[in-house]
Amino acid sequence: VGPRVRAGIGAGGAVPNGTGRDSEPSPALELTDEALRALLQRFYALQGERVETYRLFEEGHRAYLSSAPHYDFPRYRQLVHEITAAFSGISREVLQLRGRLRGELGRPDLAQHLTRLQEREQEKLQLVSAGHGGGGRWGRVLLLIKTIEAISEILQDLKYDSEEAE
Repeated sequence: VGPRVRAGIGAGGAVPNGTGRDSEPSPALELTDEALRALLQRFYALQGERVETYRLFEEGHRAYLSSAPHYDFPRYRQLVHEITAAFSGISREVLQLRGRLRGELGRPDLAQHLTRLQEREQEKLQLVSAGHGGGGRWGRVLLLIKTIEAISEILQDLKYDSEEAE
């Protein structure tokens, strides 16, 4: 149950009905909670897709490097194109979820976590992509580690702040 809803809940988790007795939560509140749970499940599924896309990117890059000295650049370029499209689609959908959290679900606190996460994910992708170019590797590795740690913290904050919806 979100903070905006929690203010109207009486002892025992029921909604005061003005009669001095508590009643069950309204169907509208239950629908909102269910919509929030479904949205969060979809978000976590998208994060899983992101992880898998990174794995495919790394796997493809390793295959490209192992094809030396006859690099198959057209195939690698196609992989990068497909990976870019996948990340773009994931980001677009996360931004839609963020909009729903802000608007119809009234959870700007959770929407802010998604905003911060998207910023760190963009940073991570840039660092990973730059790492595939070589040069200045250790500085990027340290930045990448810090970025991944920041992503983990944001996901923990999101989990903590959304647990009340479970």
